[in-house]
Amino acid sequence: MQLADRRTLMSFGLREACRRFYRRTAGLRLALTPFSSHVPDRLLVAPSDLRAVDPFVAEEIGFGRFPLAGTSLDTQGLSPFAVEHPSRALSERLHSFAWLRHIRAQRTEPACARCRSIVASWIALHGRRPWGVGWEPNVVAERVIAWLSHSTVVLQGAEAGFYRRFMKSLTYQVRYLRRIVRGLPEDETRLRIRIALAMASVSMPTRNAFIKREGKRLDRELERQILADGAHVSRNPRAILDLLLDLLPLRQTYINLGHDVPSKLIPTIDRMYPALRFFRHQDGDLALFNGATSTPASELMSVLRYDETGGQPSKSLPHARYHRLSASGTTIIVDTGVPLRAELSQRAHAGCLSFEMSSGRNRFIVNSGSPKFAAREFRRVARSTAAHSTVTVDETSSSRMIRSYFCRASILAGATVIEVERSNDQHGNDWLRSVHDGYLSGLGYVHERQIGLNNSGNKIKGHDMLSSPEGLRGQRPVEAVARFHIHPSITLSRQDEETVLMVAADGEAWTFSAPGLTPTIEEDIFFADASGFRSSQQIVIAFSPPEVSEIRWMLKRME
Repeated sequence: MQLADRRTLMSFGLREACRRFYRRTAGLRLALTPFSSHVPDRLLVAPSDLRAVDPFVAEEIGFGRFPLAGTSLDTQGLSPFAVEHPSRALSERLHSFAWLRHIRAQRTEPACARCRSIVASWIALHGRRPWGVGWEPNVVAERVIAWLSHSTVVLQGAEAGFYRRFMKSLTYQVRYLRRIVRGLPEDETRLRIRIALAMASVSMPTRNAFIKREGKRLDRELERQILADGAHVSRNPRAILDLLLDLLPLRQTYINLGHDVPSKLIPTIDRMYPALRFFRHQDGDLALFNGATSTPASELMSVLRYDETGGQPSKSLPHARYHRLSASGTTIIVDTGVPLRAELSQRAHAGCLSFEMSSGRNRFIVNSGSPKFAAREFRRVARSTAAHSTVTVDETSSSRMIRSYFCRASILAGATVIEVERSNDQHGNDWLRSVHDGYLSGLGYVHERQIGLNNSGNKIKGHDMLSSPEGLRGQRPVEAVARFHIHPSITLSRQDEETVLMVAADGEAWTFSAPGLTPTIEEDIFFADASGFRSSQQIVIAFSPPEVSEIRWMLKRME
């Protein structure tokens, strides 16, 4: 490990240790403090929930089965919190109570009674013990939002005693979030907690001064985390959608109750919409960069129907460092950024200069995406450079992944983007050129990629080059691989030694060719399918710098 990496790791480890100590002592102090806060006697409103509802999940829950987090828990008639859980991911989903939204599909008295019974068991078993999976910051924030949004389901036909216990537990959880939020890094979890606290302030009877204070704190967090171009600081396209699913109901709740909307809330939402459209492919799904996974079409459409900004997606997100080339139904999205500081890079991917390409209603070239619910080893593989449509050198990643005791996920360090240029040639073709140095310190090479899209949208030219800067000549030979991950819905077949045919389900076809080279078709795994892992294929071009230091490739639509 390099000295700079050790310093970064030690600095991050110290900050993370302090944050964890702060959160644990805050929770312990809360548990030991007698609950004397005023408990509201009712809720004023139940904020809406824009997330998709699945009647099948509601039916399964009615039979005592919880199909969550890619697996299923059969409770055998017991409380789901009284049986052993098969995975931590399922435990988090259960404790978050986000599954309450599916009960809206039934909303019968027996279904509501079952929900009350499950909520009552959680309060009895975990309500006064602020530790464990159920009290992870992100889980508590989701639970507060879920209990508020679906209180009409839980409280329908409830007796006074349960109503009182429900309100007391909700108040306790809000107090917990207020205590721990300062001990969190400035990431998506911290912003979601601020959203939950603002939502609780307007949904529960309280003073106007308190509502304004929570609104101002939300404003400050939005300023920190939503970049000027509308992207989230994590550079994850899916984070924009997930945050809008919470911010839009919050905005409407402020308006419905006649409260002053926080000054930054509406401008921030208006800024996020163009960024969301920027990452949207021709098939309606979002690009798979930096932790993004499958996007339910219903959720995306439920958010986009509130979009009042309009207009075409921009050519770039300069602060998030992405570029978009688009013409006549063909779209290319390129990642020209690098991981941010350690606290914000625990879910980032080593996909510098990777790209995705879609045409018509089909995605052709993609990244492997991030698995929603999978073991740590699979998440680590999904974050590697080899899982992205870019060049890998000696099977290493362009950003180093460092594991430590204080970091559940790896910290990314290494690559920096040296240069990014956007230009149009005399024929009107749109060109993007970018260079990164992720392989410079260890292997002595920099990676330069050029991608060009013609103005008819039917031809894409690419050029990848590995070179050694002056003064580093004579570096050892390396094995380089350019990978082009293909979406599972695309069928590949070889036309000749240099050309591979890509055909979509609706018949649209493109050819991939590499003059003077032999691209091979290999097996692959697509992590970001809605059903979980899915087998797919990839086109691979191997070359060996310094003997062969550059390759050219071309994509052409078949008319």
